[in-house]
Amino acid sequence: MVILGIDPGFAIVGWGAVRYERGRYLPLSFGAITTPAHTPFNSRLLQIYRDTKTLLERIKPDAIAMEKLYFQSNKTTAVQVCEARGVMLLAAEEYGIEVFEYTPMQVKSAVAGYGQAEKPQVMEMTRRLLGLKEAPRPDDTADALAVAICHAQSGASAAKQRLQQR
Repeated sequence: MVILGIDPGFAIVGWGAVRYERGRYLPLSFGAITTPAHTPFNSRLLQIYRDTKTLLERIKPDAIAMEKLYFQSNKTTAVQVCEARGVMLLAAEEYGIEVFEYTPMQVKSAVAGYGQAEKPQVMEMTRRLLGLKEAPRPDDTADALAVAICHAQSGASAAKQRLQQR
């Protein structure tokens, strides 16, 4: 099963593709969609939408795992990230790829074994689980890979059953 993990944002969208087979993870590719800071917001959304479609065409994932949003203070940023998520969800729907969402605590628990794990712990466990020499950069990319791992552990069996029924 190929899982595309996404850490949503509008300045940086982390993404990571992982193949999960027989309890093992194989990193396929990973990176980030970045939009320049002074670009009009609607143009940023268009770039994220187009780049997401390009990723979906290239990777052809069986499922997308996306981190659920959690904001404590900055409501303006929260709205903009929600809008960016919307264009990514639209691209997924156009390609008929199911999206699964996980909270930060679910991701931390799945990857590090502890829902309150700190970011460096999650990044190190992501690196180890994927057999990488170093943690991917930017952090958003490592977060996206962690979300993909979380889906493999949490949702892969249910998703696999649905895929086999098609």
